Amino acid sequence: MLENIRSILIGLTEEGDAEEKSSALAYGLSLARAAGVHATVQAASLKLHLTHAFISNIAEQLVATENQRLDTLAHAVADSSQRAAASSGVACTTVAPQLAYQDLIRSFTALARIHDLTVLDAEPAATAVDRGLIEAVLTDSGRPLIIVPLDREAFTGMRIMVAWDGSAKAARALNDALPFLREAELVDLVSVTGEKDLKDTVTGADIGPHLARHGVNVTALDLPALDGDVAETLRNHANLTRADMIVMGAFVHSRLHEMFLGGTTQSMLKDCPVPLFLSY
Repeated sequence: MLENIRSILIGLTEEGDAEEKSSALAYGLSLARAAGVHATVQAASLKLHLTHAFISNIAEQLVATENQRLDTLAHAVADSSQRAAASSGVACTTVAPQLAYQDLIRSFTALARIHDLTVLDAEPAATAVDRGLIEAVLTDSGRPLIIVPLDREAFTGMRIMVAWDGSAKAARALNDALPFLREAELVDLVSVTGEKDLKDTVTGADIGPHLARHGVNVTALDLPALDGDVAETLRNHANLTRADMIVMGAFVHSRLHEMFLGGTTQSMLKDCPVPLFLSY
C-alpha cells in the first residue's frame, strides 16, 4: 500500500492515429492495483473546428464525420479501459469527453487537481497534444505526475533514482514522491556536478538523514556531468543501476511572460528510459 495515495488519474487522448501506442493505461492500472487505490481514466478526443467564416457544406460535413469517428474511438478506449480495470480488480471511473484543445487542457488540469497523482504517456514532440497536457498538469494542477515511456506497462518501484540539486523544485518532488521512496528497496539520491554551482545549496548528504527518518533506504552520491549534459548523466545512471523510476523537479522558465520547460526537463521528457516522476 502506497501511503497517502488514494486516487490516480490516467490520461489518454484519441487523435485518430492508428499507429499511436500507449503504455500509460497498463502502467496506471498496475500502479492502482499495487497501491489498492481508485483509478479514473479520461479517454478524451480532440474536437476539430473549421476556422474560416465561410465554409462549404461539404467541408462542414467532413469535419462532423471526423469528430464522430474520434468520439466513437475515444468511447471504445474508455470501455476497454473499464474492462481492463475490472479484470485487474481495480475500482475505476471512465470519462470520454470531446473537447477543443484549450477546453481539453483546462478540463484535464481541473480533473488532475482532485486526484493524488496523474499518469500520462511520454510525448517526445514538444508540439503534440499530449505534451500540452503534461505541461498543464505540471504548472497548473498542483499535483505530481508520472510520465510513462513506451513498453513500460507494469509498475515497479524497488529501485528509485532521485535527481537532487538542492532546489525548491527538487525538494517538492522529493516530498511528493515519499510514498514511493518509503516502499523502495533502495533510493539513489544523485547530484550532478559540474553543470552548475551547487556549493550553496542543500546537499544530498544534508537531505539524507531527513529521508532516513522517513524510513527511506537512501544512498547519496555525486556524479560528474557527462559532457556537461545533466539529462544524459541521469539517463546513463538510471540504465547502469536498472532504476525503476526517476524522481525530479520540473523547471519552467518565463520568457516574455511565455512559460516554457527548462532544458533538462525537456530532454528528459523527450527521452527517458524509465517512468519519470515530476513535480513543479
